[in-house]
Amino acid sequence: MVAKHVCPECGGNLEWNAKAQSLKCPYCGTEVPWTEEQQQQLGGDVVEQDLAAALANPHSGRGWGDARREYQCQNCRAISVFVDGRVASRCDFCGSPAIQAHEERNDAITPQSLLPFKVSDGQVRDLIRKWYGSRWFAPNKLKNAALTDTLKGIYLPYWTFDAHVQAQWRADAGFYYYTTEQYRDANGNISTRQVRQVRWEPASGSLQHFFDDELVPGTVGVHASLLRKVEPFPTRSDLKPYSPEFVRGWTVERYQVDLGKAAKINEGDMDQQVEALCARQVPGDTYRNLQVQRQYQGRSFKHVLVPVWLVGYTYGSKSYQVLANGYTGQIAGEQPYSWVKILFTALAVLLVLVLLMAASQ
Repeated sequence: MVAKHVCPECGGNLEWNAKAQSLKCPYCGTEVPWTEEQQQQLGGDVVEQDLAAALANPHSGRGWGDARREYQCQNCRAISVFVDGRVASRCDFCGSPAIQAHEERNDAITPQSLLPFKVSDGQVRDLIRKWYGSRWFAPNKLKNAALTDTLKGIYLPYWTFDAHVQAQWRADAGFYYYTTEQYRDANGNISTRQVRQVRWEPASGSLQHFFDDELVPGTVGVHASLLRKVEPFPTRSDLKPYSPEFVRGWTVERYQVDLGKAAKINEGDMDQQVEALCARQVPGDTYRNLQVQRQYQGRSFKHVLVPVWLVGYTYGSKSYQVLANGYTGQIAGEQPYSWVKILFTALAVLLVLVLLMAASQ
């Protein structure tokens, strides 16, 4: 059951306020702290869901709590969800006005937990301005533009996965040793040198490992390269059970990487990590022909929402994004480059090198 929290003063719907770190009424300003009692009303601690059972029988979880509207951008294909009655006029991800109402899917897995915004809009504006100021090769016009006017607070969909793995590995372990050999140098003189050799021996071993909250993003609205740069999100310790108060007044992106696809991505990521962990166990100085047999057990998942601040802008004919982690403040961004600045910098470096060479002669 999703709790319904209203303002005790005016009866308005409460919203999460990042600056106050509490629920706040947007009408009269009354603040209502989030309490342990409220969390217990939502079911207490966030729990893992059995992956195999969910793949066999998709379900909608606890629901959004409030009536929602979905819109899909015809440009970037992102699907935005609003639970506060808002009607979208432009896409929050790319700014395109080409948006259409999107039909809700009954089998969609709704978020059961989220990470509330911790960095306020004022704080992130200052961080983004500093980031812009440090972009030495950006055009001056870009630095002077009021780009933070397009700042949006968005909850992005993520999947987290847990699993136990047992693995057996075999490989050829290589041990370095050195031999002395003679050779004739350019002057015809005979000299000696040390040559590295490898002695190969068969090796084998086993591995047990637990994967805890491995992240797979479900977003298509945010550029993946930026998202990886602002991770991680502390989903292991700071998640809250989903409640509409946390997302009311914010934009929520609906996942388009579904659970089945995300689970395959997660398994591929774990395969790579298991192979790397096994490689570390191989004795000696190097290895070859590593073969790993692995078995995953107890795979579980959570569908969570994580907070980001997003600035999207167009410079020339190209679109760019600047992204900030709404919990840690970590920033990553894209920018155009001033080729005039780059050219003059290269010429200046070349001039310095010429002067240094002339001074050394």
